[in-house]
Formats: sequence, C-alpha cells, structure tokens
Amino acid sequence: METGNIVFMILCTSLVMLMTPGLAFFYGGLAGKRNILGIMMQTFVSLGITTILWVVVGYSLCFSGDIGGIIGNLDLAFLKGIAFDEAWGDDGLFPTYIFIAYQMMFAVITPVLITGAFVNRITFKAYLIFLVCWQLLVYYPFVHMIWGGGIMAQWGVLDFAGGIVVHTSAGFAALASVIYVGKRRDQKSPPNSIPLIAIGTGLLWFGWYGFNAGSALEVNSVSTLAFLNTDIAASFAATTWLIVEWIREGKPKFVGFLTGAIAGLATITPAAGFVPLWAAMIIGILAGLGCYMAVQLKNKLGWDDALDVWSVHGIGGVIGIISLGIFASTTVNSQSGLLEGNSGFFFIQIGAVALAAAYAFVFTYGMLALINYITPVKVTEEQETIGIDHSLHGEKAYDEGVL
Repeated sequence: METGNIVFMILCTSLVMLMTPGLAFFYGGLAGKRNILGIMMQTFVSLGITTILWVVVGYSLCFSGDIGGIIGNLDLAFLKGIAFDEAWGDDGLFPTYIFIAYQMMFAVITPVLITGAFVNRITFKAYLIFLVCWQLLVYYPFVHMIWGGGIMAQWGVLDFAGGIVVHTSAGFAALASVIYVGKRRDQKSPPNSIPLIAIGTGLLWFGWYGFNAGSALEVNSVSTLAFLNTDIAASFAATTWLIVEWIREGKPKFVGFLTGAIAGLATITPAAGFVPLWAAMIIGILAGLGCYMAVQLKNKLGWDDALDVWSVHGIGGVIGIISLGIFASTTVNSQSGLLEGNSGFFFIQIGAVALAAAYAFVFTYGMLALINYITPVKVTEEQETIGIDHSLHGEKAYDEGVL
C-alpha cells in the first residue's frame, strides 16, 4: 500500500464528511427562523444513524456479492471478516477500511439532501424511519447497481461521483416527498440568514473537492482533472445563474449566486473525471441555465419544494449524466461520448437516469405512504404554525432578545 494514496483518501473522506455540516448550515440559513434547528437536526442526525446502518448492513449490501444485479448480500454485515490491514481492490493502494469510510460519507449526505424539500412539514419520528428505509430501498440498490458491479454497471452506465447515485435519486425523491406531504401554510418565509447560507456553500464547495477528486480512488491525473473540473463548473454555473437572475429581476442576488454554485457542483459530479476542461465550462453554463429554469417551472407548477432540491440536485444530476454521455472523451479517460461518435453510451446514460428518476420517485412516495400507517408523516397545523424547532424539539436557534 502507498502512503500517498492512504493520506489522499483519508483527506478526501474528511472533506466529504464536512459536507454534511455544510449542508446543515446551507439549509439552516435558507429555512425560516422557526425551523432552523429542525432541518439542521435532520441533517446532523444522519452522521449517527447512517454510520450505524452502514456498519451493520449498508456496506455489505452495496459491495458484497450480488442478488439479481440489484443489491448485494449480507456476507460482510457488521464488517465481519475484513481485517484492519486488508488492502482494497486489485491494486491494493490503501486499506479497505478507508474505502468503507469514504463510501459511508456519501451514504450520510445523500438522504439528507432530500430534507430541504419538505422543511417544516415532517415529524422527526417519521423522518428517522424514512432515513433508514430510504437507504435500504433506494440508495443502497443504486450504489450496488452502479458502483458495486450490479446491473447498471454491466450495461455500461458510468457515474463518476454520484450524478445518479446521489443527486438524481435524492432530487426525485425530494419531488415525491413534496407531492406527498403537500404545501406549507406559509410559502413566503424568507431565508433567516444569508451569511449562514454562504458559510454552508463554502463548506460544500470545499468538501466537494473530496467528493469528486476522491472518486478517482488514487492520486493521479484523473483526480487532478476532477478537482479542477469541479471548481470550473461551479464557477461557471454560479456566474450564469447570477447573470440570468440579474437580467430577469433587475438586481444581482447573492442567494442566487450561491444556489448556482451548488447547481454546478451537483451537475459536474457524474462527469468530473471523464470530460476535458472545456466541457466542464459548458456543463457549468448548462447547470446554471437548466437548474434556474427548473426552479421557475417548479414555481409555475406550484410544487412547494421549499429549498429547490429537485431543481438543483435532481435536474442537476440529470443534466450531468446526459452531459457525460455527450462530452466523455478518451483524451482524458477511457470512455468516449456522443461527440466522439459513441451514441450507444449516450443513450445508455439517458435510459439509466430516466430509470433512476422514476425508481426513486415511486419508491419514495410509496415509502412515505407506508410510514404514515406507522406514525404520522406530516406535522399538525399547530406544529407547523409554531415551527418545528419549538414544537418538536423544544429549542430555539437564537435567543429572541438578540433578534
């Protein structure tokens, strides 16, 4: 095993872990002041619950064996039989434990992306059940199907760091959640802290280097390409969103710039290690335009996706997967795309992302309906009016005398 790769993967794992608190700050700033702690709690609690679930069954279901190309088996449940000094992969560049931890951080953040959609509308007990069930029925199957050698990998589907596995699955699950729980009583609640949104964006942007560059799983030219592509796409997307919103609304909006950056980061994720720098610029522009238009469509259709999870992550993931099918180049990696004459790969990517979106939507909606038989999913009108911080958690984000 190589010390350099061990250090690299430990660093990338730490960066991805930092993204979960970053998301808590990002969502916490966007939420109304009566619901800050509620959504931050939903985000942070995944660090505990998901880690336990991952160690008990998650890693095994994703990366051990194969059942019908959909899911793994339980041979590695509780991580049994994995020695602490066992090398991961054929090249053995780092211990398996690092790979387990790295993938665990992806599992931690993916379901909490969904929480921004149903802010102020879901009970904490129902959310905890949802957090566990969604991973078992949606996230783990996608990890196995694409990254664990399952059926989508056999079809030739590629997803460098989570366009389908993370963003499309979470984004369309968010849409299903919004349709199930319905609209908020007060849909005009403004962000309580734009500086908090900025801090969250900064942490997410910083952590995303580990998210994307680390997905190369070693220090090489592809990891450096993914690193730079990540920053380029985010910058182009943020600037595109800023300009479009400025033209449409007459003023440059800071929240719009920050949201555009997240859209660019989500969109480049599946393609980061497969496309050249010039393509990352185009993908960033497409992310800024596409995700901004998705927000306008969502508003027009009346979907109360409070923090634009579907528009930014769901549509960003779709654009990213399709862009990978178009711009993948053998000049930087082993895969060619539509521009290099490989139409077959392009259509495989489209089919895969469409299937993933439908799967995530249907399973999530059905799951929430089943959970509602166990415990109420939606808060009462009184709890929603008071705010979930006080009504569910008995806490306040800020002392009222300070505001």
